[in-house]
Amino acid sequence: MTPPPAAGDPQSSFFTFLPNPDDPSPRRWPGRRRFLTSGGVAVVTAAAGAVAGRELITRRDVSLARAALRLPRPAVPAPPLPPGTNLGIPGLSPFITPNGRFYRVDTALLLPEVDPATWQLRIHGMVRREVTLTFGELLRRPLIEDYVTLTCVSDPVGGPYVGNAKWLGARLAGLIRQARPLAGASQLLCTSVDGFTSGTPLEVVLDGRDALLAVAMNGQALPIAHGFPARMVVPGLYGYVSATKWVTDIEVTTFAAADAYWVRQGWSPQAPIKTESRIDVPGASASLAPGPTPVAGVAWAQHKGIAAVEVRVDRGPWHEARLAAVPDIDTWRQWVWTWAATAGRHLLEARATDATGYTQTAALAPPAPDGASGYPSVSVTVQGS
Repeated sequence: MTPPPAAGDPQSSFFTFLPNPDDPSPRRWPGRRRFLTSGGVAVVTAAAGAVAGRELITRRDVSLARAALRLPRPAVPAPPLPPGTNLGIPGLSPFITPNGRFYRVDTALLLPEVDPATWQLRIHGMVRREVTLTFGELLRRPLIEDYVTLTCVSDPVGGPYVGNAKWLGARLAGLIRQARPLAGASQLLCTSVDGFTSGTPLEVVLDGRDALLAVAMNGQALPIAHGFPARMVVPGLYGYVSATKWVTDIEVTTFAAADAYWVRQGWSPQAPIKTESRIDVPGASASLAPGPTPVAGVAWAQHKGIAAVEVRVDRGPWHEARLAAVPDIDTWRQWVWTWAATAGRHLLEARATDATGYTQTAALAPPAPDGASGYPSVSVTVQGS
């Protein structure tokens, strides 16, 4: 979830953000107070040691609880991946992003350590019935598996802040409907245990897509860095409005009544993911031999689906790439085009078209306020024959 390194998919590789620049600067004590007795130093040191000790104990306990967690079988398992999902091209992003390589963007200077035994989710606000859910109750709900690609709004064109995983969780729509939202409600203001907030459009959660309160990622309990014990996963929205990690509170409200964390920094309140593509192979500034050369990458248009990808060389005609298979419309899609490379310096560009017929725009836009746009490009050198 963050806006750029100063703005981004506020939750979901890795950025943390420094404290609010509006916070008072550290106090500068006058010279006559610049002293500490040895006893004072001992007290401070002991206090710091006690805090560090408690943190280590908590971290150990939460890690043990996570390791001991036995995930229930999904009521709706993810379908087997169709043949041809992975094209097997060296350097191409795999269809499933391993947990250890999945991008991380959030506002946490220290990772929250949340004990699942004490975790609760409260759903309240513009509802007829307030709902409180424990982790045990969450695991007893019918859980579904789905492949969903997450994208950070701070991702530049062709950037790394996108990844695909198989998630396990409860349908968020069922939980929200259990609380019976009032007429006029438009936003789910979701709060993390560390105070971060995101604002998710209510209608998107209720429109039938697999919006999840997720407990697992790629067959394992959520990594602590990715929200253990529970997080939001909503296909089709940038993470800063949809992917709250360590979530503990959902207030049903309106966009007029409340601004979430990154909206207050000037980012768009509602943030559907733009249709985008990326060139993984060949890498930037690659030196190639002439002849048949794979140009390959991934493209995404979550909850719309990718219908085509095209590649061009030196701003010449567009050539249609071959698409990999996908299990559904909420994931990225691998693609490849074979280029008859000739000697010289060349510019490769790509563009994607989604299933609605929209083609990725050439118009350049920065990530702020609602996601970057433009064609991904790679400059390469082909050696003489």
